[in-house]
Amino acid sequence: MSYETRISVGSLSLSRLVLGAWRLLSDLERSDADSVARLVHGAIDIGITSFDHADIYGNYGVEEAFGAGLQRWGGSRDTIELITKCDIMLISGARPENRIKHYDTSSAHIRASVERSLKNLHTDYIDVLLLHRPDPLMDADDTARGLEDVVKAGKVRAVGVSNFLPHQFDLLASRLPFPLVTNQIEFSVKYVSPLTDGSLDHAQRLKYAPMIWSPLGGGSLFTGEGVQEVRLRAALRDIASQLDNTDISAIAIAWLLRHPASLIPVLGSLKIDRLKTMATALDIELNRQQWFAILKASTGEDVD
Repeated sequence: MSYETRISVGSLSLSRLVLGAWRLLSDLERSDADSVARLVHGAIDIGITSFDHADIYGNYGVEEAFGAGLQRWGGSRDTIELITKCDIMLISGARPENRIKHYDTSSAHIRASVERSLKNLHTDYIDVLLLHRPDPLMDADDTARGLEDVVKAGKVRAVGVSNFLPHQFDLLASRLPFPLVTNQIEFSVKYVSPLTDGSLDHAQRLKYAPMIWSPLGGGSLFTGEGVQEVRLRAALRDIASQLDNTDISAIAIAWLLRHPASLIPVLGSLKIDRLKTMATALDIELNRQQWFAILKASTGEDVD
């Protein structure tokens, strides 16, 4: 069995695997317009049509670099999906008014951030806008007005959140005339808290597909010498050998896809060959015992 390559989020759909652009400016070989255009081409060729951004990525520079690449790419805008985030306010030379790191979910900031992202990405609309982090000063009514404004104006097609706890998600959702379509959360074979903190139960109850950041748990999954990393690599390699698949990254992604909450991993690699390898996860279905063997390797314990 293989997984569907598209997944519904509200009234639109994303590719089941999403390319995360946050490292774009960390890799100077891939950040110029021609390289970004080739990256977009290559991702689309393997079925990844959705691209995840945030206004703050690359010290507020990734959106603009990616937008230049999109212009060079020259493909049809309606064949890709652009996701971006707002509300984190970093101390940065690009934002000299920010004297301290903070959050801003005000309607005024949401509208201004959307306008800036549209300009940076050279697009007329954002497919999915996410609030990046919970804001302890969020006025749910005012925040909802800002989100409703950008949707009504046709500048944003759908709205979601990132790193919200279920009760924070519910508060904002209670003020909106349309559903929140996703919550982008951290989850991986290394970080399994969403299995028990209510996040994935909440997603299933409300029938939205969570996006997953850091789905491979960072580079330490492959290179770390901690007890957990060593156990996990052994378990992943054992299962890879059972499935005639030698790459443990694909097994780790398949572990996420096996969950019934319809997870959408956001892949951090900008190398097409690595993306192709990870995309083979779509052709892997772990059985229950394989899935639980990986969970045991992560926690070091049998399930209760």
